[in-house]
Amino acid sequence: MLKKKKGLIVVISAPSGAGKTTLLKRLLQTSPSFTPSVSFTTRSPRKNEIEGVDYYFVSPEEFQKTRQEGKFVEWAQVHGQLYGTSINFLNEAIKAEKDVILEVDVKGGTQIKKRYPQAVLIFLLPPSWQELQRRLGNRATEETKKTRERIQRAKKEIMYIPSYDYVVVNDDINKALDDLLAIIRAERCRINKVSPEDFKKLT
Repeated sequence: MLKKKKGLIVVISAPSGAGKTTLLKRLLQTSPSFTPSVSFTTRSPRKNEIEGVDYYFVSPEEFQKTRQEGKFVEWAQVHGQLYGTSINFLNEAIKAEKDVILEVDVKGGTQIKKRYPQAVLIFLLPPSWQELQRRLGNRATEETKKTRERIQRAKKEIMYIPSYDYVVVNDDINKALDDLLAIIRAERCRINKVSPEDFKKLT
């Protein structure tokens, strides 16, 4: 029997309001083999966010020091705040053949793909601009100006879709989850996920 190599790097990017946080929570509940990457950020914690679980909350000075030391595989400024992913975390996960899922913006996704070509990039879309506006408008924490800024940013982000491997439309959360799981199953079956040594056993 062929023994498949373990370990997937799955990157999910989406505009604000596309529902990526909810979808990722459902994925982690359904596929406990995945380890979520915890990003570093300079923004303040929101209600119910936990240090080391949702983010590592650091000062701008600490973030810049870490960046200058080359310890981020990707970093970006989003809505005036800095976000970064630890390169050590990813390297250790690859070494241990763990499944990793990352929630990063489009620039971060393309940066990860350059360093780790085996990474699977998935872009999550809302069903329509009208629905995106409705979702953002329902956020009690958002001001009208910020909502407009997020919509304008979303229009720029979709220009990165050709750099991604898959697109999932989040019209229905259950269907979006099924699509995501189908992508993961397909990626596990790729020929490059099979150990070359196992091919020799078949000849």
